[in-house]
Amino acid sequence: MKRLLLIAALAAGPALAAELDRTPVEAVTADGQAVRLFPNGRWEYVDQAKAAEAQKIAAEYPENKTRPIESQGIMVGGVGRYVMPGDKDYNRGSLNPKLR
Repeated sequence: MKRLLLIAALAAGPALAAELDRTPVEAVTADGQAVRLFPNGRWEYVDQAKAAEAQKIAAEYPENKTRPIESQGIMVGGVGRYVMPGDKDYNRGSLNPKLR
C-alpha cells in the first residue's frame, strides 16, 4: 500500500508543479511598481490605468502588429492574406473534393 501511495505521489508531482507554474506571480519592480509576471515571459502592470497606457504604447511597435486572433490565413513575406470573419472565404474548408 505504501508503494502505491509513493507511486501515485511521484506521478502527480510534475502535474501539480506544472499547474503552479502556470499561475502569474505578483512582484514589485526596483522603482516600486506592482507587476504581474507570467510563466511565458510576459508581464503587465497590476494597476489597470498603467496597464492600459502601456498597452497603448506597445501597440505602436511594428512587432506587435500581427495577425488578428479571429482571422484565418497566413502572410509570408508579403504574400498571402488574412481572412476575417464575415468574408465569404472564412472557414470554407478545403476545395479538394477528396478532403471534404
